[in-house]
Amino acid sequence: METLELEPQVLANHRGVAFGLVCPNGTVECVITIATLEAYFWLEPRASDVRILKIFRNGYGRIRAIAERRLLAHPATRLELTPDDFARP
Repeated sequence: METLELEPQVLANHRGVAFGLVCPNGTVECVITIATLEAYFWLEPRASDVRILKIFRNGYGRIRAIAERRLLAHPATRLELTPDDFARP
């Protein structure tokens, strides 16, 4: 899978960061929740948009890998990554 060359954006309601992935079947809209960034990427509570995007970019390789695995297992046009997706069994 390739990544879509769109800038990630913090959602207006500050629930997460939206980004896109290009898959063989088209573009998938993805969101990783702020709760996930706080739990697994050391984002501090009530962080600024600039800080949220910095943390997202720093962890993007891992975020993308998890998103791609989920999409391979369960194809979709929209995907929301939550803390459960990053928890180790």
